[in-house]
Amino acid sequence: MFDRFVQFVRDTFGETDGFIPLHEPRFTGNEKTYVNDAIDSTFVSSVGRYVDQFEAQIREYTGAPYAIATVNGTAALHIALVLAGVERNDLVLTQPLSFVATSNAIAYTGAEPCFIDIDLDTLSLSPEKLSAFLDTQTELRNGGCYHIASGRRVSACVPMHTFGHPARIETIVQLCTAHHIVVVEDAAESLGSTYQGKQTGTFGRLGTYSFNGNKTITCGGGGMVVTSHEQLGKLGKHLTTQAKVPHRWEFNHDQTGYNYRLPNLNAALACAQMEQLDGFIANKRQLAGLYRDFFQTTPYQFVQQPADSQSNFWLNAVLLNDRRERDEFLEYTNSHGVMTRPAWTLLTKLPMLSHCLHDGSANAQYIEDRLVNIPSSVRLT
Repeated sequence: MFDRFVQFVRDTFGETDGFIPLHEPRFTGNEKTYVNDAIDSTFVSSVGRYVDQFEAQIREYTGAPYAIATVNGTAALHIALVLAGVERNDLVLTQPLSFVATSNAIAYTGAEPCFIDIDLDTLSLSPEKLSAFLDTQTELRNGGCYHIASGRRVSACVPMHTFGHPARIETIVQLCTAHHIVVVEDAAESLGSTYQGKQTGTFGRLGTYSFNGNKTITCGGGGMVVTSHEQLGKLGKHLTTQAKVPHRWEFNHDQTGYNYRLPNLNAALACAQMEQLDGFIANKRQLAGLYRDFFQTTPYQFVQQPADSQSNFWLNAVLLNDRRERDEFLEYTNSHGVMTRPAWTLLTKLPMLSHCLHDGSANAQYIEDRLVNIPSSVRLT
């Protein structure tokens, strides 16, 4: 069957003998025109009209009233956690199946992640497991939520929309609101995905996106914070520009700030990519349909979008029967010119996080043992 898959991928991407990557960017619009215009303007750093334009495009696309462009998705998540009020020694609830940037951003605040298992259909944080943890291991006092055993404040929850598939985010937000926990959505992979018709990233108090080179659209790096809260939106813009107080010539700063603003050069690329986002997603959803049909004739399970959702299918994925078969599939495909990758090593297993609280992560372990991401680029054929 593995040989059939390799041939199917080659036929699908119209590639007879070259190496097929997992996800490569497509520059088929105004990218060069806008980047050259940014160069000609000489505004290539954090000041320039393309930064403002990119933020406006994200506001219009997502419906979020405020958008703050950042240098990358990790910086976006870090500043969102700062805006959410996360402090040193707090606990931040998140999921064990995620890219390490999720836990790194939490660590930058001095807080510590606490890992809640995922659901098998969404691959994202489980509302049922979250509810069980909150009901049995936390208490409400002094206007906040506290972990009973350690006495530490639980200040935020960071669900991540895995591979572009929406979490059951509305229920997660309801649970956290009832427990005075701020939700910061890690929507790094899910720009354009919707849950019950609403864009991921816009359910929590804050949401973040990534525009790394392997994302649905890219500007080389890049990230974005979105929020509907005016005070947080304005403060986010202030903090990401070194907390500089506006003045025609004086250099005054009123608090610790961050050099997190997106350069205009990158923003120019992003503006051109945003113009193509809907087409890219339609292309990727068509590819997902082809994969779904192919895997129906195999003993393996293609990962489909969850109920009540429309996924951007950033990365397509298939579940093998066990870890041995997963590894055999990875070995065969990569040896025959088709790039595939396993899910990330669970965050609970990484040495700097192995001491963190978790609930066993049984579902996440099941997925780690079986899941393989398969080529998911926008097809040009």
